[in-house]
Amino acid sequence: METCRIAIPSTQPGGMESAVGAHFGHCDCYTLVDVADGKITEVSTLPNVPHVQGGCMAPVNHLSQNGVNALIAGGMGMRPLMGFAQVGITVYHGGEAASVGDAVAAFLSGNLPQFSQEHTCGGGLG
Repeated sequence: METCRIAIPSTQPGGMESAVGAHFGHCDCYTLVDVADGKITEVSTLPNVPHVQGGCMAPVNHLSQNGVNALIAGGMGMRPLMGFAQVGITVYHGGEAASVGDAVAAFLSGNLPQFSQEHTCGGGLG
């Protein structure tokens, strides 16, 4: 039985109906979606940690400590992307999804590309 915990940067209050946060480090919260055998088993929310300049690893570690092993994001810089790789979290590009539910549906159907250097931003947004 394959299980996965997906984190999606979200606007308040989080959940499947929330909009996807444009930038993972500055989102209001994360919607956590637990998946087993391709089916959603649980949905919860996780508050974001304060984001300080140069503190790109704070949200990376926060998600890792909460059992996340996949992240769907619209934008991030190279440093956090490398950080996610170091802690074993696979990042997928889901910037076109209108809602968390849409992003998760695209993930479950295998339609989200893995995040690559072409997707990263300059880092000015952290």
